Amino acid sequence: MKLNLLGEFEELVLLMVAALHDEAYGVAIMEGLKLKLKKNINISAVHVALKRIENKGFVKSRFGGITGERGGRRKKYYVLTALGKKTLDQQYTLRTGIYQQIPKISFG
Repeated sequence: MKLNLLGEFEELVLLMVAALHDEAYGVAIMEGLKLKLKKNINISAVHVALKRIENKGFVKSRFGGITGERGGRRKKYYVLTALGKKTLDQQYTLRTGIYQQIPKISFG
């Protein structure tokens, strides 16, 4: 089985898309990551990562309705695809398997 590897930031963005489900758009993803990572996240970096993971088929996008609060611009929403879920599962299995190989030693 081919392993679809993600960069660290791509993985975090993909995880946040999955966590936000049908409400995942650029600013919401950025705010969610800021909260979890406790550091500032650049919205441009989020958009670049979203474009990359969409091109890889891990997410698909749709536009929401036009709103006055956004000056007539529409939000672009992202949802996880079956391939995206499979990739997240593979990443989890890989990381957990390596983590479990760490010897039980004391650092105290």
